[in-house]
Amino acid sequence: MSVLNKTAAVIVTFNRSGKLMAVLDALAAQTLRPDIVLVVDNASTDDTAALVQARADADPTIRHLRLPANVGGAGGFHAGIKAAYQMGAQYFWVSDDDAYPRPDALQSLHRALTGFQADNGWRPSFACSRVEWIDGSLCEMNCPRTVWDWARFVRPGSAWALVDSASFVSVMIPRWAVSEHGLPIADYFIWFDDAEYTRRIARSYPGIFVPESVVVHDTPDNRGVNFGLVDDKSLWKFKYGARNETSWRRREMGLMGVLAYAYGVRGQMRRGDVPSSLRRQIYGAIIKGLGFRPAIERV
Repeated sequence: MSVLNKTAAVIVTFNRSGKLMAVLDALAAQTLRPDIVLVVDNASTDDTAALVQARADADPTIRHLRLPANVGGAGGFHAGIKAAYQMGAQYFWVSDDDAYPRPDALQSLHRALTGFQADNGWRPSFACSRVEWIDGSLCEMNCPRTVWDWARFVRPGSAWALVDSASFVSVMIPRWAVSEHGLPIADYFIWFDDAEYTRRIARSYPGIFVPESVVVHDTPDNRGVNFGLVDDKSLWKFKYGARNETSWRRREMGLMGVLAYAYGVRGQMRRGDVPSSLRRQIYGAIIKGLGFRPAIERV
């Protein structure tokens, strides 16, 4: 690619070396290969560092950014986008270490992002892929959120719906959006960092959903984020999610937005028959979120 189209794939990983190697294989097989493949290693304790370094020795496009501590997905994407920005990347293709892009995934995103602007005169703030589960069905946890007039520019050959929120599983972000809106919030640690960030950059103009760009998300099961599913094993993630979304709603919608959110969470937990001991901890995380006001770092 030219300097004006320099693209960095930013992959955050922690202790999933086998899946990460499959991701790197899929990136190498792209019809439009990224100029930089930046692996952000959240202080993995398995063989990730050695395997990535071996790949980097054989492929100069691969860079290994090993962090001194595990700062979660949020901290990893913050560090990765910041580092790729300093490397001069014009586009940031952000994804996870268990998401395998089809061969034309990046080319489809790039074509849609640049084509939409050329055809319609608007700059999308991001472009996101269709994320499928391992059986080919839609991945429930990675569905972008459409805006009210999502179909405004949908037409044969360019069925790109307008969206204002997407997950960090194959989303392409242009440099101008990072310059204007800053970086993802590192202090979120995990969950809702992607929703907050894409909603923030979509203030300039919505993103676009690009269904012809497909990635496969290799998760253990295909479930969305629903507080009715809270159990002892997943509680820690849901607590981060509750704290982070409460913080965002307080910032963007005020107390009424927080109350509406808390009411919805309560309903989900009641319908899911979540034990009262776990419910209390989720409510505690919501209360904690009222005073949690992390800073947004600019570049």
